Amino acid sequence: MAARVFIDGEHGTTGLQIRARLQRRTDIELLSIPEQERRNHGLREEMLNEADVAILCLPEDASREAVAMVEGNSNLRIIDTSTAFRVDPDWVYGFAEMDSSQPDAIRSARLVANPGCFPTGAIGLIRPLRMAGIMPKDYPVSINAISGYTGGGKRLIAQMEDENDPDPISANAFLYGLTLTHKHLPEMKVHNLLDRSQGMIVQSATLHRSTYPETGDPVGPRNSCHALSGETVGLRRAARNKQHIGPDRC
Repeated sequence: MAARVFIDGEHGTTGLQIRARLQRRTDIELLSIPEQERRNHGLREEMLNEADVAILCLPEDASREAVAMVEGNSNLRIIDTSTAFRVDPDWVYGFAEMDSSQPDAIRSARLVANPGCFPTGAIGLIRPLRMAGIMPKDYPVSINAISGYTGGGKRLIAQMEDENDPDPISANAFLYGLTLTHKHLPEMKVHNLLDRSQGMIVQSATLHRSTYPETGDPVGPRNSCHALSGETVGLRRAARNKQHIGPDRC
């Protein structure tokens, strides 16, 4: 019997992308509700409890509401794409390459929190340095990221693409997140094994999709962090939990 999968929020930006990929598969059955019924609480609850796997493509509060609908259903496996559960200890973080034990943890988990776009890039860069002993846990990391505008959802897409939009955006790029309180900071702190929240400023550019995070270099002699000349750190190598450069090198 094919596994039944319900995408709660299938008509949004993320849900449409996931559905397009899953539709190609013949080993699963996709459950669906009409777009006009997407806010029908009773129908959503029915679909969630009928499914074997639920993929939540919803805002944070709506994801929490959906999880509450199936609180007594221990057979349902859930993948949440919002920020709601990414640092929740009861949920497994869905970044398989992050750690040597992560693939098995994801495979056996009932509750999986899908990593954010910016954190995926930042963790891929920073966590290997932490696990290799190159970067101390109190290192003042700063992150400058460039995002495609689809990350802003339907409203930003319309502003960037529709010339008749009442509030169009014509700039090639613009900054946001200048308060350094971006919603992805908590998961980047936790899963990068850092003791402090790092700063993050985001630029949205005229790219349909793509995210390019970069780590900044803080100023000050006590903040320097270095390795042997020519040393490289790969994510897969670092994920094996083998410290190949001692922490005394920082």
